[in-house]
Amino acid sequence: MENFFSDNPALKHHLTHPLMKHIIDLKERNYVEKDQYDYAPVDFEDAMDSYEKVMEIIGEICGEVLAPNAEANDHEGPQLINNEVIYAKGTQESYQKLVDAGVYGMAMPRRYGGLNFSIVPYVMAAEMVSRADAGFSNIWGLQDCAETILEFGDEAQKEKFITRVCKGETMAMDLTEPDAGSDLQAVQLKATLNENGEWRLNGVKRFITNGDAHIALVLARSEEGTKDARGLSLFIYDRNDKAVKIRRIENKLGIKGSPTCELVFEDAPAVLVGSRKMGLIKYVMSLMNGARLGVGAQSVGIADAAYREAIKYAQEREQFGRPIIQFPAVYEMLTIMRIKTEATRALLYETSRAVDIYKAWDAISEERKLEKEEREEQKKYSKKADILTPILKLMSSEYCNQNTYDAIQVFGGTGYMKDFPVERLYRDARITSIYEGTSQLQVVAAIKGVGSGLISNIIKEYEETPIPEELIRLRERLMTLTQQYDEVSGYAQALQNTDAWDFLGRRIVEIAGNIIMGYLLIFDAARNDYFVNSAEIFIKKIESENSDKSAYILNFKVNDLALYQINDQEITQ
Repeated sequence: MENFFSDNPALKHHLTHPLMKHIIDLKERNYVEKDQYDYAPVDFEDAMDSYEKVMEIIGEICGEVLAPNAEANDHEGPQLINNEVIYAKGTQESYQKLVDAGVYGMAMPRRYGGLNFSIVPYVMAAEMVSRADAGFSNIWGLQDCAETILEFGDEAQKEKFITRVCKGETMAMDLTEPDAGSDLQAVQLKATLNENGEWRLNGVKRFITNGDAHIALVLARSEEGTKDARGLSLFIYDRNDKAVKIRRIENKLGIKGSPTCELVFEDAPAVLVGSRKMGLIKYVMSLMNGARLGVGAQSVGIADAAYREAIKYAQEREQFGRPIIQFPAVYEMLTIMRIKTEATRALLYETSRAVDIYKAWDAISEERKLEKEEREEQKKYSKKADILTPILKLMSSEYCNQNTYDAIQVFGGTGYMKDFPVERLYRDARITSIYEGTSQLQVVAAIKGVGSGLISNIIKEYEETPIPEELIRLRERLMTLTQQYDEVSGYAQALQNTDAWDFLGRRIVEIAGNIIMGYLLIFDAARNDYFVNSAEIFIKKIESENSDKSAYILNFKVNDLALYQINDQEITQ
């Protein structure tokens, strides 16, 4: 029987990272709930045992239920009948299996019915679910919207809605509109306060993943006469009120098992989350960071699935009298697919650990005043998470797309047909670099860390981390790449041109992302010899890539922008 946890030793490697002791101690507050809940751990070892057992359960469901259902879910898809979304039969089975297993609300507090797990195992579950069925992973993964209610909702909202999520009810974030895609400041869905002090929502939302969700977080314009972010607030809509019409389910390229809907709000009742005017400025920014971590997990899961399908086929397919995996052109491609997956997985869990630590301190700060050292650690990991999250979203989604592209190449013409899963994986991958902020927007978010020096601080921290003597040679190569990064980022800033900075931004962020992932693979290699080969190959790969990007940047002049600008004359010719 296939188990997506036990068949992937890298997952246990990341689950047992040395920092998990600190994370779990913070999360469990010295294990004070052991007398209140019979399933609460009594110590760190007990907590880790629970984490592993739950990962085993989810891994088994992924291998035995979700993965076998994925193809049929893709072909059948959801249907809209009488304003209700009806899932494909396999989707219904996958959903019910996870509900019955009691693993919804995994990261939510026990007082609301959750397991009080850290972010790391939740993200790990999301990776496994995505490897099994990327479409279904959206139905599963958007439960992390509950984190926003936990952080910013009042106690009545937490008790009502988080409790339901922990029982398996689905969630959505209703942000996008026909005229407000990436530019959420342009949201126009109207929120009005009636004479009874009740909020009502009116307008249209489009491209809403899980548009049929039981509980939705809705961004709406609450301040009449405003046109920017300062007029937006965040609301909770309960689908039990039946006040939203699902106009249609979008016909998508990929992730077809999950419904993406256009919604019409007609005087729909809603409750305000937190304070007015803070919807986009504070709450949605927090919500999007969680969503981007989820897309990182989805991207790694899809990339892993593509690699596994490709290597299996390459071992079985014979050409010219031998398996094609013996040809250098093929095994090089497969090896690069593997290290891309391992590099972004390392970044995924490094980011997750940073989120875990700063969110734990945030929660503790609600209970007592933090000591100076605690505040410093909170601040350190909060900044680290803010920088790593967009880099993760950018690099993992792009690598995910590259892996599925290469998987089809390994299959050849066969991969272009619908007879094998790689065709579906290729279509599923494409959205990862688009939703929850395009790759271009991730660069905008990450490039701030270049100008502020935060990325340099992270790299410096990694550079000073003790490693075994036999890995020092790899660190020295990364130190050379860091000098290169310092040179090109300094050159780009010295141009003192905003358009040039934006134009060069992606190359600079990718150079930095490569260095960060190189260090993370070295740290993996320090704990497990398996990753030595991965670190060696990845660093060799990025030495070439970073040199090419650096040469381009250092040869760039502001006047070069004109070469790329498109004018009306070019369009008409």
